[in-house]
Amino acid sequence: MQDQRAELEWREGQVPVSTRFDDPYFSLEDGLAETGHVFLAGNGLPDRFRDGFHVAELGFGTGLNFLATWAAWRATGLPGSLRFTSFEAFPMAVEDMAAALAAFPTLEPLAAQMLAAFELGIDVVLDGAVLHVVPGDARAALPAWASKADAWFLDGFSPAKNPELWGADLMGQVAAHTAPQGTVATYTAAGFVRRGLADAGFTVTRVPGFGRKRHMTTGVLG
Repeated sequence: MQDQRAELEWREGQVPVSTRFDDPYFSLEDGLAETGHVFLAGNGLPDRFRDGFHVAELGFGTGLNFLATWAAWRATGLPGSLRFTSFEAFPMAVEDMAAALAAFPTLEPLAAQMLAAFELGIDVVLDGAVLHVVPGDARAALPAWASKADAWFLDGFSPAKNPELWGADLMGQVAAHTAPQGTVATYTAAGFVRRGLADAGFTVTRVPGFGRKRHMTTGVLG
C-alpha cells in the first residue's frame, strides 16, 4: 500500500486541488464533460468497446474517469466486462473521493458501489467492470506491469507542474504496454509530450481541447 496520500484543498466547495502540484483534479467548468471529451471521445469510446476491453490510466485521482468509462460501458449493453487499470502515486482518501464525486449526481449509484468496494492495489470486481489501482510511482510500476491496454488515459497533473509523469521514458513504457492499434488520449498538447509519444511509436494528432483548452492530444500505436 502506498504510504503517501493526496494533500488537498477545495476550490468552489467541490473541486479538489492538489496542494503538492497546485493543480485541480478535474475541470472547474465540468469535470464529467471533460472526461467525455478528452478520454472517451479521444479514444474512440464507447464505439470500440468489446468484452475484455482494457483501459489503462496514469493518475486515478478521484476515480471520475473510471466511473464515466464504466457508465459508458454499461450504457452499451454489451455482454462481458470492462477492465480498467490505473497507476496512482498519491492515492486520495475514500472520504475525499466521495466528497469530490458528490458533484456528479448522475454517477452517484456507481460511485457508491466503487467506494464501498474500493481498496487500492487489489482487483475490485464490480457490475460489468474489474478495477485495479496500482499504487506507487508509475515510472517504477509500469515497467513491471504484465498487461497491455487497448486505450490509455494520460491524466497526470499538468506537465509544467508534474513533469515526471510525462517524460519520454514513461511514454515509451506506455507504448510498450499498448495493444496493436491501441490508442492514447490526454488533455495536454505540450510539445515535449507529443514528441515523446511520437518517438515511442504513436501516430500523434493535435485536436480541439475541452472548454478553454484550445488543443489536446490523441494517438494511435503503429
